[in-house]
Amino acid sequence: MFICSKVAHNIFQKSNLMRKHDIRERIGSNYYTTNLETDEYSYAQEAGSKEKLFELLGYNTTHIFADIRFECNDVVVLVETKQNFSNTDALQLKDYVNEEKAIHPDKKIIAILANTSNDDIRVWKSIVDEEHLLAEETIIRPMADYVRMFDVTIQNDRETVLKNTYALNDLLHKKDIDENKRSQFVGTTLLYIKQKVKDLGITIVDENSRKQLRDYVSSMNPAEIRGGIGWTLNKLLDGSENKQKKVELLQKNVINDQKVCKLEKEDWVQILDFIFFNIYRYINADSSEGQDILNMFFIAFNKYTGKADKNQAFTPDHITEFMCRITNVDRTKVVLDATCGSGSFLVQAMAKEIADCRKGRTDEEAAVLIDKVKKEHIFGIESEEKAFGLATTNMLIHGDGNSNVIMKNCFECEDFIKKANPDIILMNPPYNAKPKTIPSKYKETWGKSKDGKEDPTKGLVFIQFLSDVIKKMNIEREQNGKEKKMVKLAVLLPVSVAIGTSSIMQKGKKAMLKDNRLDAVFTLPNEIFYPGASASACCMIFTLGKPHVNNDGFTEETFFGYYKDDGFKKKKNLGRVEQFDTEGNSKWKAIEEKWIKAFRNKTVIDGLSATAEVSGVDEWLCEAYMKTDYSTLCEADFQQTLNNYLSYLVKEGKVYES
Repeated sequence: MFICSKVAHNIFQKSNLMRKHDIRERIGSNYYTTNLETDEYSYAQEAGSKEKLFELLGYNTTHIFADIRFECNDVVVLVETKQNFSNTDALQLKDYVNEEKAIHPDKKIIAILANTSNDDIRVWKSIVDEEHLLAEETIIRPMADYVRMFDVTIQNDRETVLKNTYALNDLLHKKDIDENKRSQFVGTTLLYIKQKVKDLGITIVDENSRKQLRDYVSSMNPAEIRGGIGWTLNKLLDGSENKQKKVELLQKNVINDQKVCKLEKEDWVQILDFIFFNIYRYINADSSEGQDILNMFFIAFNKYTGKADKNQAFTPDHITEFMCRITNVDRTKVVLDATCGSGSFLVQAMAKEIADCRKGRTDEEAAVLIDKVKKEHIFGIESEEKAFGLATTNMLIHGDGNSNVIMKNCFECEDFIKKANPDIILMNPPYNAKPKTIPSKYKETWGKSKDGKEDPTKGLVFIQFLSDVIKKMNIEREQNGKEKKMVKLAVLLPVSVAIGTSSIMQKGKKAMLKDNRLDAVFTLPNEIFYPGASASACCMIFTLGKPHVNNDGFTEETFFGYYKDDGFKKKKNLGRVEQFDTEGNSKWKAIEEKWIKAFRNKTVIDGLSATAEVSGVDEWLCEAYMKTDYSTLCEADFQQTLNNYLSYLVKEGKVYES
């Protein structure tokens, strides 16, 4: 028994030493520092004695021997290894951080707890507490990665960016920049600032760098500033599909815009200074949270653009994120939006894929995968000029990914779609497209509607077309000895499509179910596109390439979600605004988890979800199949129902107001 225990102890000791050796090699043995023969680092030794250490520290401690210490210029990495660390071990590491600061107050610190029995780690930046825990850090990195963590002083601050976004809009209003040009204007100026920050070697956003940028801009005249923006955009678009068209549109809508050309030097200094110090300063675009904030910033200005056309439906950021999650977007997936508008789905998908690239990888390893995502995984099509310009700018401010975004009618892009070979299609097609832009084969049963002003299918024809392209693609795959490909499609359509009482709608729905499975339909909140389009929408999920009815006649049940409450509230001049609980937690995040869990598990919940076998003639909305949750009803619900019924009677002329 004693021998077995001794052998086990020796094996553990050897394993522990090997793990420590791996950590040293991974971070960089040339940065490893020790001042004891035991290879540890003694803070008492560094201070001169225990007494001097305790005096500097302000208290006594038994933790004075750091396990592994690395140093590169002004950055120190401290690693404490345990067989299986616990929360109390973080307190020990905290002592080492405090001692490091007491002796070397100018050092920047990364603190790591690492298991020797497995690869589990916990990483903190500067301070060992919950606020400074880097939850996304799951691997030991090279020293260069840790040094880069301190290169940029930008800290994400969603609330400040939102507040400053509306202040920026007021500033641009005073400068007489048109509402429908502001989104692209702020996007391109932000790109210019990012380039100037790089050119001027700015690493810290403070009053000194603020003055440096102001002085630089002040040294030029307005024409030179506009020329600099143009040069930046031209450089960023190198290698992009339709580069000439994109540059032309950005020149037309921003640089050569009449009112932009009227801006004086003082106007440019004020605008660029505001964006640098009040927007750029609070968005770290290299983080997932920063990408979300950047999207929120851009979408805020898209709302102003939308006022010019009440039929424009800019998809809210939280809905694009939800649709990316339910279709399982990750770094291995090719994503297509065939009617990409301002690019909301594409930037959300790209952000999701980039975040996945970074999981468990060093900066160097992630960079290779991220480059592949931007060049090969994001595909978009947009026919409307203004929206295409917005998409180009949107993709650029999120770090490119616009290489495969083209300006064309999607019905003319069959070869482009086949070449993209998508795994996931995310889209919000136009609900009022002009029939003349739609191929005649889809209008054979439309009657007089084929010569009308609006698409009678309310966007359903767009996914019929995509279904046909995937079907042709699969025929070609099978002819070449490859398996059929199943493609996930998540699409936003008006609830009238899901109800589908007209013969045109029903024929379209039947056609979709012939070659594709309807996985789910979610009824979304009212006025989801506010302040743009007023349409009530639902989200449909299809598996393209898998018939709704199996060869043996079996029909899998479709999941229906009554997802009407997303925790957002409509506010004047702000749109629909995210709400938070008393502890500052997002109500939407909790609701989203509930929605996704119910969908993935096909859980039937009274008042929220249902499952049913459906065909093309059936209604595709949860309201038709779910049970009412009577426990949530109150007097106000009955009163609202009576009010709605009375309004209906008045509208139909059956009751007259006196």
